[in-house]
Amino acid sequence: MKFLFYSYDALITDIAWQVVKEGHEVRYWIREKKAKSVGEGFVPMSKDWKADAEWADVVVFDDVLGMGEDADRLRRSGKAVVGGTPYTDRLEDDRGFGQTELKAFGINIIPFEEFTSFSDAIAFVKANPARYVIKPSGEAQNMKGLLFVGEEEDGRDVIEVLEDYKRAWANQVQSFQLQRRVLGVEVATGAFFNGREFVYPICVNFEHKRLFPGDIGPSTGEMGTAMFWSEPNKVFNQTLRRMEPALAREGYVGYIDVNCIVNANGVYPLEFTARFGYPTISIQQEGLLTPMGELRPGATHRHHVQPFHGSRMDPASLAVIGIDPHHPLRPAIPEREALTLLFREIRRAVRDADCTRAVLVGHNASFDLAFMNAAVARTDMKRNPFHPFSSFDTATLGGVAFGQTVLSRAVIAAGFDWDPAGAHSAIYDAQRTAELFCAVCNRFRGIYEETAARFPADTDDPAHDAAAASDGEAEQVRGTD
Repeated sequence: MKFLFYSYDALITDIAWQVVKEGHEVRYWIREKKAKSVGEGFVPMSKDWKADAEWADVVVFDDVLGMGEDADRLRRSGKAVVGGTPYTDRLEDDRGFGQTELKAFGINIIPFEEFTSFSDAIAFVKANPARYVIKPSGEAQNMKGLLFVGEEEDGRDVIEVLEDYKRAWANQVQSFQLQRRVLGVEVATGAFFNGREFVYPICVNFEHKRLFPGDIGPSTGEMGTAMFWSEPNKVFNQTLRRMEPALAREGYVGYIDVNCIVNANGVYPLEFTARFGYPTISIQQEGLLTPMGELRPGATHRHHVQPFHGSRMDPASLAVIGIDPHHPLRPAIPEREALTLLFREIRRAVRDADCTRAVLVGHNASFDLAFMNAAVARTDMKRNPFHPFSSFDTATLGGVAFGQTVLSRAVIAAGFDWDPAGAHSAIYDAQRTAELFCAVCNRFRGIYEETAARFPADTDDPAHDAAAASDGEAEQVRGTD
């Protein structure tokens, strides 16, 4: 695949290099002039990111600070994009807006005040003495040394720092926030978002900001991070998970986390990181089994379906899959409703991938496709996103790639776990089949890319055009049949 990495000041160099090492074509654009030479010799550099965005299959933006506008524009044009939107950029860049959005979603926040004048902030602290944290907003928040955590109950240390900033940083710090200091454990929770929903597991991380061990010395941007992967926990469920509808509305794709203070009274979000974290993404990379640039299964969609009128169900088969289709607590929906919901998601994926039809992937796919086509005909569905006769059969592909045609053996041969207790449930078999298909595609990626280079999709070759026309006629005839 072809990747374009767009960086603010070269923070994502290591990830771009990793994708190069995996065999992908990469071009790397760095916005800041002072950082433009970072990565030269390791990653091919881009001279014109807008032209290279047309060339790339995937465009990756590594920061906020206005990148969300470019990312959103490319995403809306049909390009596969990892990056933010103007809304998600603002969650991080505008601290006050981020806090307001958290409150709007019913999330506890710490009292804060926004300022554009150091004199006004000094007057506020004098009138309301307490412990405060000084947090620059916008681009100035990248100067991590300017964040100051007050220790004095009367706020006199905060006043002294504000007076220093007024003399030295008034031109660089255009806006900032004073947030009441709350004691507790500082912890961040985050997850990758695929444009529709969070992808689990989540990541829990702890930043170490002091210069020296033992939590002593001046604050830095970050001296190190400890992290672990987890299923959704209380901190995540009370914060980021509530933001899922807003992120889905935006079509956000990438990593997002929120830093929090946790104490006996509750969870209090401090600020968003609506992008890759640094060094977070590099540490996460060490915990990922899947290479950074490989094809991976997407979201899972499932529904319990009511038996259609006149259906014949073999009791022995039902015993194998463990389903009682008439159980009163089974939340089943009519077949047509289930197909409508599933087809809506599939059409969205087809559109996002800039394709025209979906191709069914299955283990013994001809059976699955016949089953699907029969359901479509039975329910009189008019907008079937699947190609009427093309399919990818993982029984065949597994035999070619791994020498195994039985699903369980092919999955194990591909390097995945197999749970006999989960086998034969529709969702388990579908997920393992998807993993197997992606593993085969990734194994043969080099052959595909070589062929794609020799036979591009857009060609003026008369033989190619004639073959395409012939295929179209065949599809029309078979579709009518």
